[in-house]
Amino acid sequence: MSFESPGGLAAAAGLLGLCVGSFLNVVIHRLPRMMEREWQAQCAELRGETPSTAEGLSLARPRSRCPSCGHQITALENIPIVSYLLLRGKCSKCAAPISLRYPVVEAATGLLSAYAAWHFGPTPQAAGALIMLWALIALTAIDYDTQLLPDSITLPLLWIGLALNLAGTYIDISSAVIGTMTGYLTLWSVFWLFKLTTGKEGMGYGDFKLLAALGAWMGWQMLPVIILLSSIVGAVVGIGLIVFSRHGRNTPIPFGPYLAAAGIITLFWGPQLTRSYLGLMT
Repeated sequence: MSFESPGGLAAAAGLLGLCVGSFLNVVIHRLPRMMEREWQAQCAELRGETPSTAEGLSLARPRSRCPSCGHQITALENIPIVSYLLLRGKCSKCAAPISLRYPVVEAATGLLSAYAAWHFGPTPQAAGALIMLWALIALTAIDYDTQLLPDSITLPLLWIGLALNLAGTYIDISSAVIGTMTGYLTLWSVFWLFKLTTGKEGMGYGDFKLLAALGAWMGWQMLPVIILLSSIVGAVVGIGLIVFSRHGRNTPIPFGPYLAAAGIITLFWGPQLTRSYLGLMT
């Protein structure tokens, strides 16, 4: 397999993406629980209570196990997608169903990683795109589950974007810095306008940071496209949930997944979309 050819590079990135997707499943499952334990420990400390002696939880320990019977997942049972198919979506010990999300996340990470390598070729843009895609996939699933966008992912994503653009990897550094500030302040302004008008909070601070991170990667010029795309996708999905899934009108819908989807689309086709948008305006 030659990494110099587009096909070889894409295949290698796809295989790497499958492995990273397996790890992202761990991040998606454990990071919110780690955050919750940290908050509980901080609250206990403020109350002067003895910290909990529960088993420590990290992204590396303990080993992955079946939530139903506690069976530890072996290496052969942890091969991306293949293991799920061989096990027919069930635990090998107790036959409890395994969520379809696991192979979906692995497949999505693999396919997007392969496409990024093919799209950008053997360049720094491709390496950066992989980091961005992996972070956005994790944020999408975590926000969908918990309506949280962890600072431990959004803030490093922001700083990595700025660092890459010091060398003009995607955009000049001035545009990246302005994009960071504009991205944050745009949703911050919407948040406060909505709150002052309705007395309710329409979104979380994590959304501000995520749009700031996307601005750091792609510059302020791409923010209108990102906001427009995320709003359209969010509106369509939201209406679909209300109509077809009986999703309550007052039930919050996380905005992070739509920002992430818009960011991925803009990463690959942002300039073309901007030209098309400007063409329709003239």
